[in-house]
Amino acid sequence: MARWKLAYHANCWGPLGGDAVGVTSISRLGYRTFGDMDRAARDIAEAGYDGIELFDGNVLDGEADGFASLRRTLGDTGLSLVAVYSGANFVFPDVLPEELHRIARAADAARALGAEHLVVGGGARRFDGTRDADYDALAAGLDRVVEIARARGLAAHYHPHLSTIVETPEEARRIFARTGIGFCPDTAHLAAAGGDPAAMVREHADRISYVHLKGWRREPFAFTPVGTGDCDNAAVIRALGDIGYAGWICNELDAWPDPADGARQSRAFVEREMAALRSR
Repeated sequence: MARWKLAYHANCWGPLGGDAVGVTSISRLGYRTFGDMDRAARDIAEAGYDGIELFDGNVLDGEADGFASLRRTLGDTGLSLVAVYSGANFVFPDVLPEELHRIARAADAARALGAEHLVVGGGARRFDGTRDADYDALAAGLDRVVEIARARGLAAHYHPHLSTIVETPEEARRIFARTGIGFCPDTAHLAAAGGDPAAMVREHADRISYVHLKGWRREPFAFTPVGTGDCDNAAVIRALGDIGYAGWICNELDAWPDPADGARQSRAFVEREMAALRSR
C-alpha cells in the first residue's frame, strides 16, 4: 500500500459561517472560518501534516494582495494547499449563475495557489419539501462544477452533507447516477445520516479521489477527532486500502477546544491505522 498524504482542514480555528453580505448578494455567499489562518497553518504543519484545505471565503480574501500573504504562509509552513471547499444551493435556476461565478473565482484561486482539488457541498432542502426535479438541477449544477474545475486543471468532488438533499446512502446513489462529479466522502456526515461510510467507500470506489475523515458522536451530537466517537473510521481506512485508494486524506474537525490538539489526535490515529493496514 502506498503511503497516503495527510492534510487537515483549517475550519477548526474559529467559528464557522459565511459572509453576511451574501444575504443580499448571492455571489458573495461563501464559507468562512472566522479565525487566524496563518496560525491554523502553523499548527497544522507542527502536527505533522503535509497539506491544508481552506474554505472559499478564506482563500478569496487573498485576492486583495494577489495571494501574496497566502503564498507566504504556505511557503513558511511547507504546506501544500490541497483543496478549496465551496458550495451552493444549486436548485434555484435564477441564482445559479451567481453561485457558479463564486465557485469559478474559488477555482481560480485554487489554481493560482497550486491546489489539486475543488470540493463542493450543497443542494438546498426547500422549506416546503424536496422536489424530484431538485436532484436533476443539482446534478446539472455539479456537472458545471466539473467543467469549471477541469478548465483549471483541478479535480472536482461532491461532498454529501447534513441539511442538504444528499445525506443518506440512497440520496447519494440518486445524485451520483445523474452526474459525473467525483465523490468526496465525509465519514462523519455519512455516518450521522445513517450510512455505513466504509460500505459507501466500497460501493463508490471508482468515484473517490479525495477523502474527508472526521469523527462523530451520536449523543450528545458532536463532531470529534478522527478515531473517537461513533464513526468507525478504522473500517473506512481498511476500505480505502481494499479499493487501492491513492491520494490525499484530509482530516477535519468543525470545532474543538484546542484545534491543534484535535489535529494531532486525528493524525496519530490515522498513522496507526495506516501502519496496521500495511502490516496485514
